[in-house]
Amino acid sequence: MEYFDRIIVGGGAAGFFTAINIAENNRSLKVLILERGKDVLNKVRISGGGRCNVTHAEFTPAELVRKYPRGSKELRGPFHKFMTGETIGWFEQRGVSLKTEEDGRMFPVTDSSETIIECFRKQCAKLNIEVRTGETLKRFYSEENQWKIETSGAAYNCEKLMLATGSNSKIWNLLENSGHSIVDAVPSLFTFNSKDDRIKDLPGIALDAELEIPEARLSSDGPLLITHWGFSGPAILKLSAWGARALHELQYKFSVKVNWIPGENELSIIETLKDLKQEHSRQQVYKRSQFDLPKRLWHSLVLASGISQDSKWADLNKQQLSKLGGQLTAAVFQVNGKSTFKEEFVTAGGIDLKEIDFKTFESKIHPNLYFAGEILNIDAITGGFNFQNAWTGGFLAAQAMS
Repeated sequence: MEYFDRIIVGGGAAGFFTAINIAENNRSLKVLILERGKDVLNKVRISGGGRCNVTHAEFTPAELVRKYPRGSKELRGPFHKFMTGETIGWFEQRGVSLKTEEDGRMFPVTDSSETIIECFRKQCAKLNIEVRTGETLKRFYSEENQWKIETSGAAYNCEKLMLATGSNSKIWNLLENSGHSIVDAVPSLFTFNSKDDRIKDLPGIALDAELEIPEARLSSDGPLLITHWGFSGPAILKLSAWGARALHELQYKFSVKVNWIPGENELSIIETLKDLKQEHSRQQVYKRSQFDLPKRLWHSLVLASGISQDSKWADLNKQQLSKLGGQLTAAVFQVNGKSTFKEEFVTAGGIDLKEIDFKTFESKIHPNLYFAGEILNIDAITGGFNFQNAWTGGFLAAQAMS
């Protein structure tokens, strides 16, 4: 049985960040990272479309925690100790500069996730952190103030152990057997499948909209993207994160109401349509888009309101104006299923947060056992917030572990 002072199980962002900080805090410690796959940091590699959305330009803890459907209360304290500004500084001190995009997302200036991966590899080499792949965790237990770890290929022991294995059901089962409570996992970030003639020929259209899911009492606003399979974009992903459990219970069959003209309502738009009827009486309704809507979307909504392509504004009756007002501000689409958001699979679920000391990210049940990242029942909306949780947890755990 091989001995290391500190062992991190999980070769992802949280695991590497923790290991590096432990070794920097105490160079005398012998640190090992164990990864079940053939390679490490795969989720970092594909995140942000291969650019790695490192964090988000939100610098107030009270605002930052609002991006976490699960974990917001628990992360408030940790964010006062290590959050966005500290993350930026940490990477800059190690040669990685970040840039902020218009929507607040932060990426390496190189626009390549390999920059982050190379930073981690370089630090591990510099600090003599050993990384071993193909090591699937089979069993772990505490004996005589030491952690015993059995993997598919070897056996280890250490004084302090961290599990940073992400959404891994097998690890959750091992933890449950050890006495921890696990909140069942359900998908968190996903897009909506909807086959509707109104959007069938509109893939690629993006605009701001207001959304509502009446069955789950959920609402959202922001950029909405029409896709070949239905709806995506930040507004949809916010709904999927906040409604992860409710939408799972609905078996991903529900209705979504779309207001294509944010800030307006059906009554106010109908009044505007009446004005347009007076002002543009001789013009064809179909031909010229109104309310700054994309032309293809306007065409679709006009036809869905029972208005023909050659109808003029003067021809519209009260019922047609009402229908058009409804399509513009309260269009209801049936959702039947979901699709994974790119390759970035995020879940709601994991270790019950009541069993974690959030000053150190240590287990309240097992001394000298620590956690970071998505193994905990913490998840966020898209935009770099899930990585920020990993950095914060990894940093505070490393302080305690070193």
